[in-house]
Amino acid sequence: MAAKKITIGVEGMTCQHCVRRVTGALEALPGVTGVQVSLADNTASFVYNPEEVSPDKIKEAIQEAGYTARFPDEDTPGTAGPDAPAAAPGPEGGEPQITVEPRAARPQTATEEPGPAANTAAPSRGAHLATPPGKTTKKQFKVVGMTCANCALTVEKGVARLPGVTSAAVNFASEKLTVEMDPTQVDEATLAARVKDLGYALREEGESGKLQFKVGGMSCANCALTIEKRLQQTPGVTSAAVNFAAETVTVIYNPRQVDRETIFAVVRDAGYTPLDTVTADQEPDRAREERNWLIFSSLMSIPVVLLMYLAPMTPVNKYIMFGLATIVQFTAGWTFYRGAYHALKNGSANMDVLVALGITASYGYSVLTTFPQVFFAGDTFFDTSVLLITFVRIGKFLEARAKGQASQALKKLLELQADKARLVVDGETREVAASAVQVGDVVLVKPGEKIPIDGEILTGETTVNEAMLTGESLPVEKGPGAQVTGATINISGSITVRTTRIGKDTVLAQIVAMVEEAQGVKPPIQRFADTVANYFVPAVVSIAVLTFLIWFFGLHSTFVFAFTAMIAVLVIACPCALGLATPTAIMVGSGIGLSRGILFKSAAVLEGMAKITAIGFDKTGTITKGTPEVTDVIPLGEWPEEEVLKLAATGEALSTHPLAAAVVARAQALSLPLEEVTDYREEGGHGIVCRLHGQELLVGNKKLMARYQVDTGPAEAAFNRLADQGKTTMFVAYGHQIIGVLGLADVIKENSPEAIKRLHALGLKTFMITGDNRRAAAAVAAAVGIEAVEAEVLPEDKIKIVKKYQETGYKVAMVGDGINDAPALAQADIGLAIGSGTDVAKETGDVILVKNDLLDVERAIRLGRRTLYKVKQNLFWALIYNAIGLPVAAGVLYPLTGRLLPPEWAGLAMAFSSVSVVTSSLLLKGYARQLEG
Repeated sequence: MAAKKITIGVEGMTCQHCVRRVTGALEALPGVTGVQVSLADNTASFVYNPEEVSPDKIKEAIQEAGYTARFPDEDTPGTAGPDAPAAAPGPEGGEPQITVEPRAARPQTATEEPGPAANTAAPSRGAHLATPPGKTTKKQFKVVGMTCANCALTVEKGVARLPGVTSAAVNFASEKLTVEMDPTQVDEATLAARVKDLGYALREEGESGKLQFKVGGMSCANCALTIEKRLQQTPGVTSAAVNFAAETVTVIYNPRQVDRETIFAVVRDAGYTPLDTVTADQEPDRAREERNWLIFSSLMSIPVVLLMYLAPMTPVNKYIMFGLATIVQFTAGWTFYRGAYHALKNGSANMDVLVALGITASYGYSVLTTFPQVFFAGDTFFDTSVLLITFVRIGKFLEARAKGQASQALKKLLELQADKARLVVDGETREVAASAVQVGDVVLVKPGEKIPIDGEILTGETTVNEAMLTGESLPVEKGPGAQVTGATINISGSITVRTTRIGKDTVLAQIVAMVEEAQGVKPPIQRFADTVANYFVPAVVSIAVLTFLIWFFGLHSTFVFAFTAMIAVLVIACPCALGLATPTAIMVGSGIGLSRGILFKSAAVLEGMAKITAIGFDKTGTITKGTPEVTDVIPLGEWPEEEVLKLAATGEALSTHPLAAAVVARAQALSLPLEEVTDYREEGGHGIVCRLHGQELLVGNKKLMARYQVDTGPAEAAFNRLADQGKTTMFVAYGHQIIGVLGLADVIKENSPEAIKRLHALGLKTFMITGDNRRAAAAVAAAVGIEAVEAEVLPEDKIKIVKKYQETGYKVAMVGDGINDAPALAQADIGLAIGSGTDVAKETGDVILVKNDLLDVERAIRLGRRTLYKVKQNLFWALIYNAIGLPVAAGVLYPLTGRLLPPEWAGLAMAFSSVSVVTSSLLLKGYARQLEG
């Protein structure tokens, strides 16, 4: 049979990736040549040999690729067959989530026993196969490379056909693949291989191209710079930032080029120890470790000092000092040698190099003079070397304690998590680790217990203390359907909760991740300190050598004198103080914000807050409460106010309109009894009409009154007065007569005027951007004191207003609810998303204000300014210390004092310089009390 050329329709293609998928599927068929696929026409043209491949096989191949083939003789274009994909709406109106029932699904016969998964409800989305024997587990992965919903379908169908996979569902919007599988039949490597064969890449959920981990072995800021440089030179790594104070590394990378193990290997090769993120109680106690080394080196040093200053310098005493000093040198002092080796190997120099040079010079020279019969006679410096090590260890211990206090806020937050949960299974309750709870599980929470997970209350009513989340001490009433957050405390009643979020998806975990990220990213001001630290150690070594040459050759002092001055210069210099100046202040500042419900997404934001000169506000939900309330009830004639409100609420009781709900809520707050009405109906855009006690009752706008020929003349004055104030008005008519007018408005939050007043006191310009009408916007702005108003602005145009202020030279912050204000928040120099505690996961905004309190805007700016001031103060003192310490150690005061600074005291001064910087940062904690007002 001769080959045929044909053009068929292909439904479902949306991008060039789809074109390539269809082309590949056709070219893989035997007897098919000359494939041309058109995205514009949704067609595929090719030549095929009917003896080698049938039309059914062609259609099947295209369907396997995730699309629908339509041959010319089919008269149902665009109609999908039984195996065609169905698109279900994605979460919150996002991209559709693809659902497919593969043809490989085998229906269970009546005689078959259900597998272990058969007792559970089938997932509402995803590709379902017959449940394989054995216990199934559910895992989530990230899929890289998808460009459209059909890509998601391709992955879903391909993975669903793997033996051992019970179900597979791909959410294109979040790029997540959820797989339920039997781990005895299929593993992650097999899944990754299948996805790769389909043309995409798979990585485990959580490996998002961003990695943050602890690192051990750093001794100063230069160590941090060394790690950064090595990581930034690694192919696939976009950026790397090391927080010396927190001992954390934050890496942005391309998962297609580099993985976590490679990143860890680079850190190890640089001479440092990468550590998996651990909880606070699992984390090694660095302060205790440093304390133990301090005790050891002190006990070994005391005999050396006693022999040096109280005993005759006999050969035996020298040998004893040699033995003790050697032990200290290569145990407590070994860390400096190891650090120096790795630093030099990486082509850099750090504090370890300086200390190693100092202790080696003093120890090495002393060894030579201890054996004069072999080398030469002279003074010994064993006391200098052991005291140097001991004094530096003192500084290390104090520094470790201070750094632990700097990160205390985050540790306290981690400690809030519940360890155990009462899991309800088939009506029975058993205690399990909180980490073992899965999404969909039901847990029982008794009064007084921490809620272990984020979820929805199924049964029971209670009050919940959410102070850890919102800062509000008053408990919140909760009942069935209400959302609860892990780590909050159940106060009054037993409840069962269905788990909706676990692990890193919980609100608490997202707060922790946000704070860790803020502490891990460097602010711009840190670049100055990094630049100085980069050249610091080579400069100090040069100054030390120059000091020796000047004293020994230029001023003809003794070798011991010049040698002592050189060692003092080496060990008094401190790059650590520079390295700790910024991150410790940022850690304390972000911790203060955390305790106030002010979450900074990065360290750069804290610095940026200090530079804001203008601040814009959304109106609804930001300055105002976001829900209408009855503000005025104006009765007419002899009708009393309460009777007008009662009749209005009686008429509105059956309506679901927000304005109607506001009227009913006001009446209920006053305990007014509502009556039953008849002939109730709503007239869209006008109001409601009903009958009460045989009389017609109307509640609505002027158009409704005109339609029913009710004279509004007696109410015109009241109507105009309320309208001038920007309020929504309702007429109330009973028995064909106007009896009153209601004014409703989105009420201003109690703290809004005070917040604007405080912002003006800080010297900031304020403006408001809203889509509301000009009259209402102007009324709100005047009430709170905002200077400028931009009204009747569409959400997409808010960004233009922000740009306008930026172009005139302002550093602009924008405050909004983080959703409809997203463009403006993104355009602003700093975006502040204000909202309830459950909104902390919002991606919009650089600052999340957990509490719905506008005063936190002013507090955030003050905190940013204070933190930046502390950073600058720390950098100043770190630089001044070195600027004064180096000349003193070199001997510039010798002509006045007649003495050199002993090297061991120079080492102690170096140690305490770091401690002083960290202590200075800790003093910032006292500023938290000033934010309370």
